[in-house]
Amino acid sequence: MHKIYLLALLFLNCISSFPQEGFQFKSTKSKITIPFQLISNLIIVPVELNGVKLNFLLDTGVEKTVLFSLDETDTVSFKNIEKIKIKGLGSGESIDALKSNYNTFKINDLVDYSHEIYMILDQDVNFSSQLGVPVHGIIGYGFFKSLFVEINYSRKNLVVYKNIEFFPAKKLKNYNSIPLTLELEKPYIETFATLNSKEINLKLLIDTGASDALWLFENKIDIQSPVKYFEDFLGRGFSGNIYGKRSRIENLKIGKYNLLSPTVSFPDTLSLKSVNIVNGRNGSIGSEVLKRFNILFDYKNQKMYLKSNLNFKEPFNYNMCGIEIQHNGTQWIQEEQPLRAKFVSEALPVTETEFKDIKYLFKLKPIFEISQVRPNSPAEIAGILKEDVIVRINGTDAFRYKLQDINQIMQSEEDRWITIEVQRKNKILKFKFQLKKIL
Repeated sequence: MHKIYLLALLFLNCISSFPQEGFQFKSTKSKITIPFQLISNLIIVPVELNGVKLNFLLDTGVEKTVLFSLDETDTVSFKNIEKIKIKGLGSGESIDALKSNYNTFKINDLVDYSHEIYMILDQDVNFSSQLGVPVHGIIGYGFFKSLFVEINYSRKNLVVYKNIEFFPAKKLKNYNSIPLTLELEKPYIETFATLNSKEINLKLLIDTGASDALWLFENKIDIQSPVKYFEDFLGRGFSGNIYGKRSRIENLKIGKYNLLSPTVSFPDTLSLKSVNIVNGRNGSIGSEVLKRFNILFDYKNQKMYLKSNLNFKEPFNYNMCGIEIQHNGTQWIQEEQPLRAKFVSEALPVTETEFKDIKYLFKLKPIFEISQVRPNSPAEIAGILKEDVIVRINGTDAFRYKLQDINQIMQSEEDRWITIEVQRKNKILKFKFQLKKIL
């Protein structure tokens, strides 16, 4: 289920007055490998901020490092704090934040001793519930600006080099080189797409923090949504919910590569009202496209290198059921475990005997709640409502799934039957519907 988790187009209304040295190698190694989690196409990396271990989203679509969600048990100390305002995607207004300088930010054997952090005070800005794993913040330009970074979606790791000279020249010949422009500390490329049977030139943000394939901004000249589309919830930004149209275009060209029939989202004008859009920009390329490549980012020389991977020919899917699901806390679940005992005899080998007695274990398991229901979708027609708590999916207890596994089921294949049991207030209700393609 592909959702944009905000992460593009973050605009901060103040500029740091302190110089930043950037990340440095702590060792004499020529490269550092950093494993990551890939959740809903998004890259989640383990970091250490002022001595506290956290998870951050790696996002080329933001210029500043943002901290927005800490657990009650997490305590991070900050210095040189001042109040600011932040604006971003969404239909709401700007929100309060704090800016802090001279923080120690570590990622594996990389460290920045003077990292600038923006802390969001709004407790509603929390992407952990949408991703199903703890995510405490976002890092973008500050990570990429002085390093040569390889993103390997297939292996789920980053390989970081001090510069391009440390990357094997023979390997580099297998990549397609694409010029980048860096504007407001974000990367853009010039490319082509076929929309409504017409090839158009596009200037697009490269956005690893967007889980959708492609965003385009409608205008009155050459970018208009196809006739076949549906209205949908696109995700949540710093300034509120994002809505718009979902559709498909004929193709998208990136360098020598041609992607056929990618899905595309057209955010409405209200969701873009607070965004500072650079001159000539037409939209974004998100991770549903980017995950199909092994990618090299060279911000110093303003280049991006692409090589297709095993994901390249995968079809572009979307949420066919019409529900958005979020993690909403945990619950204690009682699980049975049969007691076993060893029977020892001088004449017989040691054996294990199962008794009728049962030991009960109590474990914390996730609660999954429906946060959005698309109008006229199979789920809405069946009777599912916002705030229903999912109990079972196709006969399996919901807590046995990860959130991304549930999302994958909801976009798996057309005509698949889905049975969902939900708790609504104090009642258990059962619904059945079939996944249907609109596009």
